[in-house]
Amino acid sequence: MAFKIFLVYPNYRGMNMLPPAVGLISAILKREGHEVQLFDTTYYTKVDGEERNDSDDSKTERLMSRPYALAKEVELTLKSTDVYEDFIAALDDFSPDLIALSVTEDMWRAGHRLLKYARDRGRKITTIAGGVFPTFAPQLVLDHPEVDIVCKGEGEDAIVELCRRMKAGQSYEDIPNLWVKRDDGSVKINDTKMVDMDKLPRIDMSIFEEARFYRPMGGRMWRMFPVETHRGCPYLCAFCNSPSQMKLYRDQTGDSYLRRKSFENMRRELLFYKNEMKAEYLYFWADTFFSWGPKEFDTFAELYEEIGLPFWCQTRVETINFDRFTTLKKMGCARISFGIEHGDEEFRWRQLRRKVKNQLMIDKFKIVNKVGIPYSVNNIMGFPHETRELAMQTVHLNRNIEATDRNAYPFTPFSGTPLRKVCEDLGLIKRTDIVRSMVAEGAVMDMPQFPRKEVMGMIKCFNMYVNFDESRWDEIRKAEEDTPEARELFANLKDEFVDRFWQGDPSESFEGAAS
Repeated sequence: MAFKIFLVYPNYRGMNMLPPAVGLISAILKREGHEVQLFDTTYYTKVDGEERNDSDDSKTERLMSRPYALAKEVELTLKSTDVYEDFIAALDDFSPDLIALSVTEDMWRAGHRLLKYARDRGRKITTIAGGVFPTFAPQLVLDHPEVDIVCKGEGEDAIVELCRRMKAGQSYEDIPNLWVKRDDGSVKINDTKMVDMDKLPRIDMSIFEEARFYRPMGGRMWRMFPVETHRGCPYLCAFCNSPSQMKLYRDQTGDSYLRRKSFENMRRELLFYKNEMKAEYLYFWADTFFSWGPKEFDTFAELYEEIGLPFWCQTRVETINFDRFTTLKKMGCARISFGIEHGDEEFRWRQLRRKVKNQLMIDKFKIVNKVGIPYSVNNIMGFPHETRELAMQTVHLNRNIEATDRNAYPFTPFSGTPLRKVCEDLGLIKRTDIVRSMVAEGAVMDMPQFPRKEVMGMIKCFNMYVNFDESRWDEIRKAEEDTPEARELFANLKDEFVDRFWQGDPSESFEGAAS
């Protein structure tokens, strides 16, 4: 009799890219002969008891991305039924042996409420939680009675062994990467180990709705699939959990977490997306695309000639050079993202651990403009110790960069990031606080020198400050407010912005960049 695993992916509308880790876990479990079913909340109008803003709509409202129309192939119907009752019905129909929740910190509340709803109604099914949040806050997750096991780190090998032992009725307390809650409330903690990326199967696409294969980019919808080339990041940014991840594996295994798949493995995966899934576009989800060795990128570029599909990737501004990016464009890179994060050099280095000069950024971005790859830059506001005056330095830097799109997000102190502890020490957040969606809900912290309301006002008007003449800044400052007059002023300025800066068909220039 097959062992059954019920995968749960709590998600909000607008977060359209399918979760590759969930698809990978499904593929591994099916390879072992288990039955798998997915409960994905992406298309529910209400997820955790509230009707949320669509995250893509939120970005469009803040002028960070162009509005888009659904492709004719996408049949998307939002679900207005009760997500909790649907969850119970699906559980009862499938009758699983294990519930496996994959969750980030900002999605934890939605996932936990589903588990609690089921447990409160007598569904006493063993639960395991994995993903970024359980990895960096395992005890905080296990403190919730609805969670029996946490996976700290990579879960592919751990969940296979867990299911094997559960099916055989054997103890699973000593499985690497698992924190197991005992009957007396104590926790058995095991060491963390890495998986062999080249032993992993392709992502299981059969568990996802067809609409999950489509994602907006550059003002239109594409049939798009995620491709993993690397795991890990060599940089030490204080707002990111990658430094903690690298340290975790270095301390536990003595090895570097930064590694890549074999080129032959990448080729098989890329051909699968192109030929079998009919991909129009690919999405490389490495933290830093240019984590290649000296000659590895050239090898990958030759490999990719057989694929020939447009793609998106992200990398550091320091990795830009003319020859490399000329090759990148010839390969089919249709869009790329970079992190600026902050415009004040001293603040960026001292607080964020990013040591790069503004002039270097400006000069490097000119190379990307010369090569002709459309690109977006990401900025963050509301860091601890930041002021409005410091945040305006981010505006000034962006005014010297001819990016295709600019994003501005509120800083969110996620568990596992170096800045999380800074925020806790300053009393801006408690150790037990669990943060929520920064895109849909905004800034978490309310600092005396830079109040939450002011952070969100600057983010709302960020692209107006960058694009309009400085003589308009007093007018824009008024539009930050939350009054009827200010909302009307913002709407008028937004209409002017769209008329001046979003004219024409964005997909024409976008597609042309990949030719």
